Amino acid sequence: MKISENWLRQWVNPANTSDELGDQLTMAGLELDDAQTLAPAFSGVVVGEVITCEPHPDADRLRVTTVNVGDSTPLQIVCGAPNVRVGLKVAVATVGAVLPPIDGKEFKIKKGKLRGVESQGMLCGASEIGLEDEIDGLLELPADAPIGVNVRDYLGLDAMIFDISITPNRGDCFSALGLAREIGVINRLPLNRPEIRQTTPSISTAPSVKVIDDEACPRYLAQFIGNIDRTAQSPKWLSEHLMASGVRTHNFLVDVTNFVLLELGQPLHAFDADKIVGDIVVRFATQGEQVELLNEQTITLSGDELVIADDVGVLALAGIMGGLRSAVTDDTKNIVLESAHFNQLAIAGRARRFGLHTDASQRFERGVDFELPLTALNRATTLIHDIAGGQVGQVTTVENTDKLPKREKIVLPAVKIEQLLGISLPSDEVVDILNRLEIATTFDGQNFTCQPPSHRFDMNIAEDLVEEVARIYGYDNITTRLPDFALDMSYDDTADLTHKLKLALAHSGYFEAVSFSFSDAKIESLFDDEKLGAVLPLANPISSELAVMRRTLLSSLLPVVSHNLKRQQSRVRLFETGLSFVGQDIKNLVQTPSLAMVATGLVADEGIYDKRAMDFFDLKRDVESLLPQSLNKAQIAYERADLAFLHPGQSAYLTVGGVRLGWFGQLHPSIAKALDLPVVWVAQFAIETLIALHRTNHAITAPSKFPSVRRDLAFLVDKSVQWQDLMGDIRKAAGEYLTDLWLFDVYQGERLPEGKKSLAFAMLFQNSEATLEDELIKSAMDKVAKTLADRHHAQLRDS
Repeated sequence: MKISENWLRQWVNPANTSDELGDQLTMAGLELDDAQTLAPAFSGVVVGEVITCEPHPDADRLRVTTVNVGDSTPLQIVCGAPNVRVGLKVAVATVGAVLPPIDGKEFKIKKGKLRGVESQGMLCGASEIGLEDEIDGLLELPADAPIGVNVRDYLGLDAMIFDISITPNRGDCFSALGLAREIGVINRLPLNRPEIRQTTPSISTAPSVKVIDDEACPRYLAQFIGNIDRTAQSPKWLSEHLMASGVRTHNFLVDVTNFVLLELGQPLHAFDADKIVGDIVVRFATQGEQVELLNEQTITLSGDELVIADDVGVLALAGIMGGLRSAVTDDTKNIVLESAHFNQLAIAGRARRFGLHTDASQRFERGVDFELPLTALNRATTLIHDIAGGQVGQVTTVENTDKLPKREKIVLPAVKIEQLLGISLPSDEVVDILNRLEIATTFDGQNFTCQPPSHRFDMNIAEDLVEEVARIYGYDNITTRLPDFALDMSYDDTADLTHKLKLALAHSGYFEAVSFSFSDAKIESLFDDEKLGAVLPLANPISSELAVMRRTLLSSLLPVVSHNLKRQQSRVRLFETGLSFVGQDIKNLVQTPSLAMVATGLVADEGIYDKRAMDFFDLKRDVESLLPQSLNKAQIAYERADLAFLHPGQSAYLTVGGVRLGWFGQLHPSIAKALDLPVVWVAQFAIETLIALHRTNHAITAPSKFPSVRRDLAFLVDKSVQWQDLMGDIRKAAGEYLTDLWLFDVYQGERLPEGKKSLAFAMLFQNSEATLEDELIKSAMDKVAKTLADRHHAQLRDS
């Protein structure tokens, strides 16, 4: 927020320099981003009056003027500005004047000739003295501007402008009142508040107002003012305050509402009363309803936007921007002035939805003092009446005080201040600080009982009060002290083990991706499966492409794959760790820390030996790299996955020790086609389960000194028999010395009976303490053959 130091000092004037005042604001939590004068340095520019204006003898677009600058002899100046005329008060750069640099070079005024006519200076536009041009031509000064006075002094261009960064929780500081209140508290000075009085109504006219939703708008005030003199101009002091705050002046009525906004922090809006048809109605929009705003942008409403309407339709987007249909113009003489309190949640996010960012929405989203509307309305009405006359009507007030924000008392134990700040403050000093902040406070010997004021939306818990005490007491006054702590020797290895999982994938050629937890609803709909649960939509998405919470990390990774493929990266390997979210609302939301993988393209970087595409077993190898090397392979099992977004024949669940870790396989071809992707291999696992495996499987055993024995057996079984079932029974029957087991051959062909298949297994036996005897091996093999024959009708093949 930009504001003039002079304006702040009209409210409260401490004996501090500008730098000291800026430091005070920063240390109070209101960071000073910048401080500079209203206009850059220049000299030799005074107020002048054009007394003659004649055409140039040799140039159609130039005028030869004589200008009175207060000296005995008027200056002859040649000017090409379209608005130069007799009687105009203007900024005159005299010979020797130094203007703000152009392209880094000093610009000094010299006596010269333009087309043969001598010119003794220059008539200045706003940009030529470092201000913003509002018209094409010269800067037109008020008719009562004193001739010969230095323009810097007359316009107050040496005033220091503070650019202050207001944090989102301090909406009460978005005004001269709010900032001055802070300065007054810090320096123990009272505020010189401007006199705000109620103008006595001169007519009985009162706007007719209906508030349909008093939850969203618990207080709405409107006042009619008629027969306003529109020839009245904004006073110089008012325009200067607006200009110093970076607000362009418009017409008088708009200037007054902007001024009150900056002065008190209460947004106001003026409607052209003659353009309102019927009653003013505060309601929520109807879906599909349209309104053309003041910026000439036509928007279509969704139905959850609060609007101000009449019998014809929408007049304004409440708390954000007025509509063009009811806008005041230079011809408007009758107005309805609106001052209201809107619920923060009814305004939050609506402006961003339509690409808008207004002073009003900025304040209402952060919270505006609900006791301020009448004060601000009286201030604006009085300014309009005093400057432009008019007939003041009655104030219409529609409110439900039960729906206004509540300011509950907060109990602050005295011991908590020392616990949090590390220092002990006298109770009377704490009471003084809080009372100066308008937080009504009493102390009973143990606890401070505090009543926050209506303008402090950020005061809810005891810690909020401790923060207030600290910043007003002064952070620099709080001595540094190491906190007391008890050493906890326990070690959480979660981060290390997560890093270990990431390294395993990196060694397999995968790159880590980092993305939002939000997803595109269109992409998320492709993963519809009741096993994933419901989708949680965002109430206030940052964009339409990030409107729901992701149920799987694939929603984030697949767009990244597409992005890379479109940039000629045909081989993509990515992984991501993050949360997946399942649930239709916050109360039932389940957040699961997950690890996901995606891969497409060749199995390896292109070379002369291996140019084949990645397949299911390549993905299976990468998945198994995530498991502990010391894990007993007998615990690992796979079962066919039944997820709708995976290929039904090339996907599986991974189970270890009876616990399902996750799934992997080929992305369903229909989804790949919808996303314009080739064959994509995907996987997702619960990180916490993977980490638990690594914690319990980290034992290191020395290799056996005794030889191992390998035996191969082939069995003829029905095609319906699963090889994993056979492996499980082999492990049980083979005995304690079986150290490894794997399937190495599957055969189905003409030489086998109909409906049969041959499965060949390799078995590795080893005793770490002795050499295995042939009889022991033969006994184990016989038991395996008998077990498979009994349980699966398996026939042992000789060859």
